[in-house]
Amino acid sequence: MRELDQLFERYLDREWRKSPTSERARFLELLATEDDKLWHWFMGHEVPPDAGLHALVERIRALPP
Repeated sequence: MRELDQLFERYLDREWRKSPTSERARFLELLATEDDKLWHWFMGHEVPPDAGLHALVERIRALPP
């Protein structure tokens, strides 16, 4: 989905380099997640089962366009 790609690109451009290793690992987990789950998480319809993933999703959602 193009919208998810844009969110991920924004994170990679702005946050990846300064992110701790643990957050980078969480981001890689997001990349391995099915698009339909990601869509529900990023739209706020569902919450990721893992608190760390949830925090990262919220962080990415909060990045300005």
